[in-house]
Amino acid sequence: MLFLVQDGITNGAIYALLGLALVLVFAVTRVILIPQGEFVTYGALTYASLAAGQMPGTAKLALALGIGAFGFDLFVARKALHGRLILRSVLTNIVLPAIVLALTIYFAAQKPPVAVCIALSLVIVAMIGLYLYRIAFQPLAHTSVLVLLIASVGVHLALQGLGLLFFGAEGQRGPAVLSGSFTAGALRFTGQSITVYAITIAFIVGLWLFFGLTLYGKALRATAVNRLGARLAGIRTTLSGQIAFLLASVIGALSGIMIVPITTLYYDSGFLIGLKGFVAAIIGGLVSYPLTAVAALVVGIVEAFSSFYASNYKEVIVFMLLIPVLLLRSLAAPAVEEEKD
Repeated sequence: MLFLVQDGITNGAIYALLGLALVLVFAVTRVILIPQGEFVTYGALTYASLAAGQMPGTAKLALALGIGAFGFDLFVARKALHGRLILRSVLTNIVLPAIVLALTIYFAAQKPPVAVCIALSLVIVAMIGLYLYRIAFQPLAHTSVLVLLIASVGVHLALQGLGLLFFGAEGQRGPAVLSGSFTAGALRFTGQSITVYAITIAFIVGLWLFFGLTLYGKALRATAVNRLGARLAGIRTTLSGQIAFLLASVIGALSGIMIVPITTLYYDSGFLIGLKGFVAAIIGGLVSYPLTAVAALVVGIVEAFSSFYASNYKEVIVFMLLIPVLLLRSLAAPAVEEEKD
């Protein structure tokens, strides 16, 4: 039982990060971020490719998306072009990804150390997340949640197909971030599992400090509470959306980097991992960060016990956790009469 609980907590820590990212993005932008799983896959397989001395296609994708984002910026500002804004857009959307692509090409041939692989992977996936928001979601920011959901599904399918193109159908594994192990009683802790715990706790504490102490964090909270009120108060909701997607992509990539030394990941593995983070986010009502983190640990532990006692029904049991939660929420929700035509 202790082994299963330990395994469940390790998986639950990763689901907690993904669930927090989903809640953050939905609260700020109203986007149900289905491509969160692709951020996991891209981060993991980019890291594994670099560690193996291979050139990941995600770096080229980041540059292509950056050029597209620059085109969107030019189109939006076509009636009042300002040299300063154009220069900033060029630096952010073209020069930065071009530099990262050059560094990736250089280091891929050198088989770089783990720290360099992690840094490049995080930067590449962060840029992809940022440019995706500019291209796919920012123009639809004022539409309904259903339209944003359809766009999210389209982005997910596109990124999954590109993942097959970049990494192939075969799975990959990456080197452990921290080697070694130690024993405490009946339990054995590996360096990778300790890394998972440490990064998860550090990220949660960092997000808490970010939202509570920084100006940008408070702007994100204000946008999540009342988007219109935040705009009236002078907060750029567009910038809030960019920060939310940037954080979500970094969290996804970091989660993938923590997973890929433990298990083999394929181009489509991230979707199922992201869905389990989504289960935790739904249990948290897509609002509560602490409840989402606790729910993620429960999901991880339930998954571990299900794998041991009923491995054929593991996924079914995990996703069935949604049914009682949705039932209770529907019973607690106030009755609303349907509008008559």
